[in-house]
Amino acid sequence: LWAPDMVPADGRWYLYYSVGPQNPTPSRIGVAACDVPQVPCTDSGRPLITGGRDGTRGEFEAIDPMIFTDPASGIRYLYAGGSAGATLRAFALKPDMVTVDREVAVATPPQFTEGAFVHVRNGVYYLSYSSGNWQAADYSVHYATGPSATGPWRYRGAILTSDTRFKGPGHHSFVTDPRTGTDLIVYHRWQGQEGNGPYKGERRLAIAPVVYGADGSIAPIRMTAG
Repeated sequence: LWAPDMVPADGRWYLYYSVGPQNPTPSRIGVAACDVPQVPCTDSGRPLITGGRDGTRGEFEAIDPMIFTDPASGIRYLYAGGSAGATLRAFALKPDMVTVDREVAVATPPQFTEGAFVHVRNGVYYLSYSSGNWQAADYSVHYATGPSATGPWRYRGAILTSDTRFKGPGHHSFVTDPRTGTDLIVYHRWQGQEGNGPYKGERRLAIAPVVYGADGSIAPIRMTAG
């Protein structure tokens, strides 16, 4: 399993995760319920979402789950999708957190590959995501904004891209430090790599401050060694 997302709900914790690969069997997203944020957790015993190909949507790779609770409606959304097909899909969850209620319409934004993340700030909804090949220099983070948890989305560009020292930053999340109120982005990247890839080894975790403009835009993230 990989690319987990753990969220609290109604006094418990829920761990969503990717299972694959897509080929030769369809990718899947699983979920387990936990009494505390540590193991042991009890798996639901069945896929929450299954990828594959159908005649109307084409290929969908069910990876990179992300749960977002809409403060306006209280609906808990599951966002998923990536690499193969590079399609974003969204689902409303039932109150039990381990069952899909229904799929909701959401457009796949420009440059989308995988790793969707949704957050809201000052009434503006932000959909951010990874673009490119995770093993290459073109891996990067882009974002779009909209009036609701499902858009419509206005593409705003890239905010995290390779430079001369750090390559392929991506698969991120936005958080706010509860002690200081500082907005942060957490992501991983390649270090000590030359050329455009494919890179080998392991990526490293990084954290950087986020600066928002008066118009709600996100300033390009400056990567440092800190």
